[in-house]
Amino acid sequence: MKPELLRAALEPILLEVIARGEATYGYEIARAIHQATDGKLLTQEGTLYPALHRLEKSGLLKAEWRHSPEGRRRKHYKITAEGRKRLAKLRSEWQDFSECVKAVLGLTRWCHGA
Repeated sequence: MKPELLRAALEPILLEVIARGEATYGYEIARAIHQATDGKLLTQEGTLYPALHRLEKSGLLKAEWRHSPEGRRRKHYKITAEGRKRLAKLRSEWQDFSECVKAVLGLTRWCHGA
């Protein structure tokens, strides 16, 4: 899949993965996305970490440093209340957008979000 498509969807994907609590640090988040999509979406470090930092800076994520069992420091992320509100809005927007793209591509007859 083209990296441009992933970049456009990265914010809701990251917020969703972190909101579920299954993954909280970079490598773990990338692995969760990879597993959830059967390897079709791959997040590169050059895309993933800047996006996480943007979400943290905008107040949608909160981060803290923790030590791994191996002794390495990892930055763990948690979604904030503001992040949960944003995720709800993004879910709705993404649903509308994807329905309209499917309609244009002839994959469905209706575009309810327009």
